[in-house]
Amino acid sequence: MSSHRSTAPRPHAGGFVLDTRKLGRRPGSMTTLTRTVPTPNRIGLDLIAVPAGSDVELDLRLEAVSEGVLVTGTVRAATTGECSRCLEPFEGELDLHLTELFAYPNSVTEETTEEDEVYRIVDDLIDLEPVIVDAAGLELPLQPLCSEDCQGLCPECGVRLAIAESGHGHEILDPRWAALAGKLVDAAGVDADAESSTSRVNTEAEEK
Repeated sequence: MSSHRSTAPRPHAGGFVLDTRKLGRRPGSMTTLTRTVPTPNRIGLDLIAVPAGSDVELDLRLEAVSEGVLVTGTVRAATTGECSRCLEPFEGELDLHLTELFAYPNSVTEETTEEDEVYRIVDDLIDLEPVIVDAAGLELPLQPLCSEDCQGLCPECGVRLAIAESGHGHEILDPRWAALAGKLVDAAGVDADAESSTSRVNTEAEEK
């Protein structure tokens, strides 16, 4: 079950609120609903989400059962995210398949479950937004990728490997040899200075 349950529809929930009065309470009664709803809030995770104001497509079936209303169907919306490997923005799609029971007031289910264990019908209304929020949090990846084969960033210079030159790389000296390399460079510099001094002395001697 989801970790959070709504107790009453919020005023801002808008098109996510479903009215069950026409459905009635006779078990087996069914109705379908198809609508596109702009979401008032961002839905998702830190790196990927449905942005606030985006259209959310609902294609649902509401069925009256003995303990409440069973809502099943699909929820689709466009997402925007940041790739966890290369940090570039990308677009995708959220495609949820819902199966959720909303308990009637004073039903056995409502009376025998904790408030956060089941969604409830309040004043004949169902607030679908918390369901979508919970389901999206489980469906969306914690580490989204712009593509499955994203190569990420060069660990040395930070350039995107997808746009780097072929064979991009950096020569990394083994730290065990770094000190020796420094000594060799210093020695080469001393030798060069000595050779330069010797050459200068020889030149001066020839001129005399």
